[in-house]
Order: sequence, then structure tokens, then C-alpha cells
Amino acid sequence: MSGIYIHIPFCKQACHYCDFHFRTNLKLKEQMVQAIVQELKLQKNYLPEKTVRTIYFGGGTPSILQSREIGNILEAVYKDYEVAAAPEITLEANPDDLSKTKLNELSTMGINRLSIGIQSFEERFLKLLNRAHGPREALQAVENARSAGFDNLNLDLIYAIPHKDHSLWQKDLDLMMKLRPEHLSAYSLTIEENTALGRWTKKGRFSPADDHFSAEQFEQLMETLSEHGYQQYEISNFCLPEKHSRHNTAYWKDKPYLGIGPGAHSYNGKSRQYNILNNPKYIRTLENGNIPFELETLDEEERLNEYLLTSLRTMWGINLNYLQSEFQDDLLKRKNSYLSKISTEGFIELSNQAITLTKNGRLLADKIACDLFL
Repeated sequence: MSGIYIHIPFCKQACHYCDFHFRTNLKLKEQMVQAIVQELKLQKNYLPEKTVRTIYFGGGTPSILQSREIGNILEAVYKDYEVAAAPEITLEANPDDLSKTKLNELSTMGINRLSIGIQSFEERFLKLLNRAHGPREALQAVENARSAGFDNLNLDLIYAIPHKDHSLWQKDLDLMMKLRPEHLSAYSLTIEENTALGRWTKKGRFSPADDHFSAEQFEQLMETLSEHGYQQYEISNFCLPEKHSRHNTAYWKDKPYLGIGPGAHSYNGKSRQYNILNNPKYIRTLENGNIPFELETLDEEERLNEYLLTSLRTMWGINLNYLQSEFQDDLLKRKNSYLSKISTEGFIELSNQAITLTKNGRLLADKIACDLFL
């Protein structure tokens, strides 16, 4: 299984929490699309598994592109790659971009999964985050998407936004359950240094929620979604049965993928490539027939540790047979006393086939993974 990730590095405005690579100046948008098409052509032999089963438009804000621009990129993928008969094709979108006309166009061209960045239904939180939409636009976007025939929606939420209690977070969750998306991603508000919230925090103008507050909201999230029939198949991702993100799941299971666009990463099973974080230079380099990237060759220890970190976050857990066959690592033997200890403490479930986290263990996922590293 192989997937292609396409990074669209443009947004209407800068959200106060986001440190992804993007620009709000759209004057290079047409040239960027042409450069992405060119990189797709030059990278056509990168993937070891030739059949592409997932295509993911991320960003930035991919929905900021015109439908014809998205169509041009998809046409390039189908021209130079072997695409499976029923691929999962995801487009990240902001609610304010999803008019009925735009949604019908996206559906017609083959986009079959939308990931809509709602983040909150609370007006004051949206203003704090500097989102370009309001609560009504979020609800309208979901309604429009359903009317256009989209039956595979992911909706994003952010929790641990400071407040006196958890009432507004529960309100967001209750409204989300009424919408009943097939998939929901929920992320704790993280304060990144080079963002507005990061600068405000440094100056004492903003006080982030503490770890206890965040953990309580995470537990609230898990409990509410479990009651409504959602599987927590990854720490931050929940879905109705059989509706997990096929594209993101491949990342967590150590599958190769190709990243296209400035700032995108690629992984072929042995090495990783990082495209430059500079839109004009990315475009100029592609116009000259070259790909502007840095290469990192991964040793076996790095690959093993990455697999432990990502797989443990999923409901499938660490596949011990894969660990043995791919890395010749007998984890049960290597970490026997530690695994017995955290199993007794109720943080993991342990078998001869896999190691998975319990509900309590999910609160300590990264620490447990690090403790298992070589």
C-alpha cells in the first residue's frame, strides 16, 4: 500500500496556534500548482509499492484552491501513477470554503473524503484561535457536504482551551455527536513558540491550560465518543466502524508514502526526504527540473523507535511478529520486567502478538513508547 500526500501551503489568515508551513499571500498560487504537478512527474518512481491507494490534500488550506487547480493535480497523479480502483482521496477544508457549488465540484472530480477544520463551535474560542469561520458556517458546511453526497467526513476539534470548567468542551462534543461524522480528530491545544499564542504566552498575555485540565478533557473526549459507538483507533482519532483514515493509518503502520509540495516529507522504508520550507525557492527549483529536498538515511534503530512510537498510539498496537521479522527485535524478552510492571499497573494489554494501550495507558503513550526504545 502506498499513499501520496500533497501539501498546499496557503491560508486566508494565520490561526494563532498553527506552526505548519503556509503563507497568506496567494500571488504564487498558480505557479505552486504547476510546481506540484512537476514534482509529481519527477517523483513517479519513488514509491517501492507502485499502487497508490490513498491521496491526501493537506496544508495549509487545500480548499483555498479553485476546483480546477485541484483537478489539475489529481489529473497529474492519475497520469504518472498507478492508482487503485477505489482510492481514498481526502481534502482538508475550512468551513468558509465549502459552498454548495464547490462541494459538488469536488465530489464530481473524485474527492470522497473531507476533513473539515471546525476546531470549536464556541464563538469566543474561534476568535481566540483566529479562525476564519463562525459556528453557523461550520454547521452549514457539514449540511452542504451531506447534501453534496459526502458520506465520509472527518471533523476536527481542539480541546484544552482555557476556561473555568469543562462545560463548553462538553457542549462541543454533544453538538459533534448530533452531527455524527464518520471520523473525528481531536487535538490538545499546543503552544508553539513561533505562533501568536506562543508569543502571548511568553509575554504573559495568555495562560495555557495545565496538564491536569487537558487530561480531564481528554478523558471526557474518550468517554463521550465511546458512549456513541466510536472507536479510538489512534490517540487523537476516532471513527465509526470501518471508517478509519486509510491514509494516516499507513503512516502509523510503517508504510511508504510520497510527500509533494514545500515542507512535505516522504518515506520509502529506508530513508526520509524533507522538501524545503520556502515557496518561491520550491517553485524556482522545480521550474529548473530539480526537487529541493534534504535526505535523511535512517538506521535500523531509528526506524524501530519510530515504529514503536507511532504503532503504540493505535488500537492495533505494536505488532510483535512484525517487530521480529522486520527488525529482529524480541521486545518481550528485551523489556520483559518493564512490560510486566506496566501490564500489572493497567497501562497496557500484553499478548504474544501485540502490545496495546489501555484507556489509562493512552494518557502516557509517548512516555511508554520512549521507555521501549532501543
